[in-house]
Amino acid sequence: MSTTNFTKAENSHKRPEEQPDLPRKNLIKNGTKHENTQKREPLSDSSSLKLENRGRVAIFIDGVSLFHTALQLGIEIDYLKLLCHLTGGSRLLRAFFYTAIDTSRPNAARPRPNEKQQGFLFWMRRNGYRVVTKEVQLADHTKKHNLNVEIAVDMITLAPYYDTAILVSGDRDLAYAVNTVSATGSRVEVVSLRALTSDSLIDVADEFIDLDRIKQYIQKDSHIGYSYRVLSNSKL
Repeated sequence: MSTTNFTKAENSHKRPEEQPDLPRKNLIKNGTKHENTQKREPLSDSSSLKLENRGRVAIFIDGVSLFHTALQLGIEIDYLKLLCHLTGGSRLLRAFFYTAIDTSRPNAARPRPNEKQQGFLFWMRRNGYRVVTKEVQLADHTKKHNLNVEIAVDMITLAPYYDTAILVSGDRDLAYAVNTVSATGSRVEVVSLRALTSDSLIDVADEFIDLDRIKQYIQKDSHIGYSYRVLSNSKL
């Protein structure tokens, strides 16, 4: 696989290191299981993530939702800043980024429909994110293009291994998964734009963070950018 012409501009934010192993949070002592559960705090709309007692953190980002949110806010997301801000000094288990890939046939207007996106996703993989994709044809409006099923499955499957889940999405369809994760004793924080977030999702979360209030911490600086170069003759 060729990785020619792939560059990254200097950025003062260093991505958090993932934890290499996956020890469960349930401890066995003298034949009795003790769960490392945390006391649920009152729901709040915070401008910044609380750093105390978050334990091991897993991040689940709905890339399509975040893209539309950034357009709504009129900003461009700095994904290194986003990762550092969401982690907030806690131990990072995994940071997942879910997105759809357009597999529509090339045409005169779009000779290479997903060329730029492929370069971006390659950069994401090399900078701390586990990228989960689903091939779709955006021109087909009869099907949903979200990855809610994949997000829900990963959140529930990994629940024994993290103490706090950070969900970057406002989709009401994820409320059941959030409620299920909370029932295991894990804390769930929802991060999204308030105007685009379902009340049912906020109701089952331990904490809600409005992206409008933290946008200054996660947007790109005007003098810093990334070059997402396309990979030639390769399939990501």
